[in-house]
Amino acid sequence: MNVPDVYDYKNFENHEIQGAKSTNTFIFQHKDKYVESLFSELVTKTGFNSFEEWAIESQTTALIVIKKDTIIYENYFNGFNRDSYFHSQSMAKSFISFLIGAAIDDGLITSIDDPITKYVPELLERDERFRKITIKNLLEMRSGLEYNTSLIPFTNIHSPWHDEAVGYYHPNVRKLLLDNVEISSEPGRDFQYANYNTSYLGLIIERATNQSVSKYLEQKLWSKIMEYDALFSIDSKESNFEYMPSRLIARAIDYARFGKLMLNEGNWYGNQIISKDWVLESTRENKSIPRDIYPRWFGRSDKRIFYKYQWWGHVNKDSTYHFYANGNLGQNIYIIPHKETVIVHCGNSLQYYSSDFDLWHVALLLD
Repeated sequence: MNVPDVYDYKNFENHEIQGAKSTNTFIFQHKDKYVESLFSELVTKTGFNSFEEWAIESQTTALIVIKKDTIIYENYFNGFNRDSYFHSQSMAKSFISFLIGAAIDDGLITSIDDPITKYVPELLERDERFRKITIKNLLEMRSGLEYNTSLIPFTNIHSPWHDEAVGYYHPNVRKLLLDNVEISSEPGRDFQYANYNTSYLGLIIERATNQSVSKYLEQKLWSKIMEYDALFSIDSKESNFEYMPSRLIARAIDYARFGKLMLNEGNWYGNQIISKDWVLESTRENKSIPRDIYPRWFGRSDKRIFYKYQWWGHVNKDSTYHFYANGNLGQNIYIIPHKETVIVHCGNSLQYYSSDFDLWHVALLLD
């Protein structure tokens, strides 16, 4: 299968997630020229003559902008349409974070300060240090789990033993988590973006709820607000474990619905789907975390990037902030609270689109 792309779900077995029988619809008031003008600098910088040319060559597949309750832009490109499936890539991590909050709301998980061994006790048989790793450590990518990030020499391609590749193609991820993943450093100390963190969160959800993650996602979110069904790819028929970090497959408009729910602090037209406290806690910057644990490209000044509970964020010079679900190859659910706006971008390349950085610029230009 080589390097993953947005068609990967066709190579795996998938669990189906049912949408709502009926749900609220958005108002349409298209402002296509205005929205496309916000991308003018990007179009020029990448050497194209028009937004449409950029969208095609950047392999953009969907772009949606919702302001308050109104869709002001919704267009599809490169053979995709509203009914197409869009691979979430690592945006799936933010949905797993949502489910941790839902399980806490349901009393199935006591606290993010619980050690992961409360739910996966057999890890202690292999290494007593697992007792020190909390759910919060996993959410913040600060668990201290070992994660091989080697590349094939003289390329930018993951080596076959890179843990991104090992986890992605492994036929029994549950067994991998229980038997093979090691600890390399003290939990809570360093930041290491690693897919195993999200996979362990999925395993905890499975144990705490006594059902598959896709079924719990259907129960707590999809069947309540989503317009379409969705898929969650599994590692194999034998293992039947969803690949939590990146293989949720849905329609772009339903990604926008999730963004709207989070923008509204968990409330969907008067129905509190998830607690407001969880939304705020999982998406706002923790300023007590030392900035030097993060890579330099996160920034150290008043304009900076942060990472919270499987959500990314941007802080602006005026202290406003944006938060977003972020996936490889151009998948974004970008939420701008003070402008009451959600932007969804889906694509299949980063050659002419630098993902969240480009949307950060667009967000600052929005009225």
